[in-house]
Amino acid sequence: MVKESRYIVHVDMDAFFAAVEQRDNPAYRGKPVVVGADPKAGKGRGVVSTCSYEARKFGIHSAMPISIAFRKCPQAVFLPVDMEKYSAASDKIFSIFRQFSPLVEGVSIDEAFLDISPTYRLFGTPLEACSAIKERIKKETGLTASIGLAPTKMAAKIASGLKKPDGLVEVKRENLLDFLWPLDIGALWGVGSKTKDLLNQAGIWKIGDLAKKSKKDLSAMFGRNGEWFWEMAQGIDESEVETEREAKSVSNEMTFEKDTADNDRIMAELASLCEQVSGRLREANFKCRTITLKVRLEGFQTYTRAVTIGEPTNFSEALIRAIRKLFEDFPAHGRKVRLVGVRASNLSAADEKYLFVDKADVKKEEVHKVVDKIRQKFGSASIRRAASA
Repeated sequence: MVKESRYIVHVDMDAFFAAVEQRDNPAYRGKPVVVGADPKAGKGRGVVSTCSYEARKFGIHSAMPISIAFRKCPQAVFLPVDMEKYSAASDKIFSIFRQFSPLVEGVSIDEAFLDISPTYRLFGTPLEACSAIKERIKKETGLTASIGLAPTKMAAKIASGLKKPDGLVEVKRENLLDFLWPLDIGALWGVGSKTKDLLNQAGIWKIGDLAKKSKKDLSAMFGRNGEWFWEMAQGIDESEVETEREAKSVSNEMTFEKDTADNDRIMAELASLCEQVSGRLREANFKCRTITLKVRLEGFQTYTRAVTIGEPTNFSEALIRAIRKLFEDFPAHGRKVRLVGVRASNLSAADEKYLFVDKADVKKEEVHKVVDKIRQKFGSASIRRAASA
């Protein structure tokens, strides 16, 4: 089924953004804390990024509209996202992970897989290694983590969520199917709401129900995914911990305070988003060839339009030029816009050498580096082009 000596760890930080805020401000401890958009007394337009466990008792959860979160718990502490602070905490946590194994796969800022198969003996048993990870995180950051230990990535991921916060659940190889089969079918990787509805209609409610089906039947229902679902239900998951996860895209978006049909205002915000994306591309040493516009209209209809350019770029003016053309061609038909976004994809290394290099581009590169340094020292709003001012 799986390699006997395989020990996969999934670490999930508990209510990460909110926990960092409670750690840094004792007055917030024990109180419902909501990190995300400004609720504006229930009229805010954004969403909840993370909330504390105290806030979850009121029915608040991540991705909930901030206006609803305010109505559910107006007495909560509402805080803006401080990504610089959370990134610093995350860097420390990931440095701790690497003290336990070189095989670390970052899933997000507060979540990772580790393969401790070759290293756990340095810390005792696999379970003792996981306990040591939790203790080190708590001691060095003041934060708690929930951990799942299992012979497969999927089982470890599921296990880490069973006893939050500050949980530790071990799934042994010989008990893997006993662990998986009683679980709701929605716990299986790749099963979204629509797929779950189809499976339920076929009388499949638990992972064990799926395991009893034949590959042929499942392939008939879901094509290639059917065989993959069957293997997951049988505990067959040889996916490795990927130590290098290349960025596939860089994006930023914003929600307007009020839906607007003012094209000049919309384009100014898009230009600002282009500057943010281009800055992030340069910081990560990337250039892009595909630029995507995202538009969400009143009524929440969401559309994307994309263009692929000839030469890779991380210049804000190139992104703005492409986004402007995409927006001008977008058929809004007078409808108001609620949200806009810019995404850069089809990435390549910024230091990749090309046969022909435009001298003007070299000068632009130097100008952008100077602008980046100014923004790093004085803040992102310290210098902006007229189009986005």
